[in-house]
Amino acid sequence: MTSQLIAPACPPEPVSTPAAPSYLRARFGGFGAPFWVVIGGTAVNRIGTMVLPFLVFFLGFRHVPTDRIPFVLGALGAGGLVGPVLGGLLTDRFGSRPAMITGMLATAGAQGLLFVAPNLATLVLAAGTLGAAGSLHMPGAGAVVAGAAGGTRRRIAFGLFHWSINVGTAVAGAVGGFLAEHGYGLLFALDAATCLAYAALVAARLPRSAGRAEGARQARGGYRTVLRDRLMLSLLLPVVLAEATYAQTEFALPLAIRDHGLPATVFGLAAVVNAVLVVALQPFAAAVLSRFDRAGLWALGSTLVTLGVALTGTADSAWGFVLTVLVWSLGEVCVSGLYSSLVADLAPAGAQGRYQGLSGWARGAARFGALLLGSAAYAGLGAASLWWGCLLLGLTGAATTLLLARKIQARTGA
Repeated sequence: MTSQLIAPACPPEPVSTPAAPSYLRARFGGFGAPFWVVIGGTAVNRIGTMVLPFLVFFLGFRHVPTDRIPFVLGALGAGGLVGPVLGGLLTDRFGSRPAMITGMLATAGAQGLLFVAPNLATLVLAAGTLGAAGSLHMPGAGAVVAGAAGGTRRRIAFGLFHWSINVGTAVAGAVGGFLAEHGYGLLFALDAATCLAYAALVAARLPRSAGRAEGARQARGGYRTVLRDRLMLSLLLPVVLAEATYAQTEFALPLAIRDHGLPATVFGLAAVVNAVLVVALQPFAAAVLSRFDRAGLWALGSTLVTLGVALTGTADSAWGFVLTVLVWSLGEVCVSGLYSSLVADLAPAGAQGRYQGLSGWARGAARFGALLLGSAAYAGLGAASLWWGCLLLGLTGAATTLLLARKIQARTGA
């Protein structure tokens, strides 16, 4: 019998397995390049958004009387009614790319007009132009974000969009407050420069097909498609009330800070605290809050925002104002991305731009009322009447959202 040599068994080679994706990649990956163009461009653009937050202080620098400021702010709000509507039509007909480029170029030009405006009449005209131009690109950006994902992922996508806005706002608030103390020329220059940078990024990196309706017929008919949607129209009431309340953080808050003898840097600090809280908490909150019903979460967040804004009437020092900011910032974290994702879920194919446009119009209408009536009430009836009014409006909006909860659930499933 011959001996047989048996080679010793070799241990099997280890099979390399791909490393588990990180938490951030698992949660925020897979949205596609066009989405990140919008996120990156929005952050850059918002870093330079320094004129509007400090507009009240700029008008004071230009010696515009307090009782004339509502004319300028009202024109800004009126312009904000035009931009989203036009932007929605342009997006569905031609795509997000031309709508966004047009909006950014027009915004840069309007910044220059506002800075060189020689009198009240030209300030009003320039503010109206800026209001329209500054909101023209938003439906196109919203359509790109809506197209990046669906379902719960869409809520996260819009949450990231809001997050990028606050990243830029954090930087703008810190830098803008410092620059405002040393003159306003650099504020306008940086704002215009970042608008041009965003336009260049979109022109170079955003596909021509992004956000465009599939087929010319789907883009026809104007806003009739949206206006026949009863649930969408019902949602406009809580949106208008919530936005009108929140808008006071941008326009009545600086008036209150100024009237307490505090410098513009306090408002810059408030903006930074808000933005830093949202930037730090929102990505992590999105993972937890996406499990909850949107209507209930919207009502909770709106209530927190309302309470924080109303408490502004009790603040009389820098840290007192900061504490109120903490309250409404937590509410903002709760509602981040909720409404925009809901609008995207309601929109039929080919109408994302117009649905986002009507959403922007509702917010513009709220801002118009907040700017015109809010500042007038502050000047004519006193600050207390404004803050009590905000409490009433905000809580009414939150209650209305709860009344619509079943219809929202039945239509969207979330």
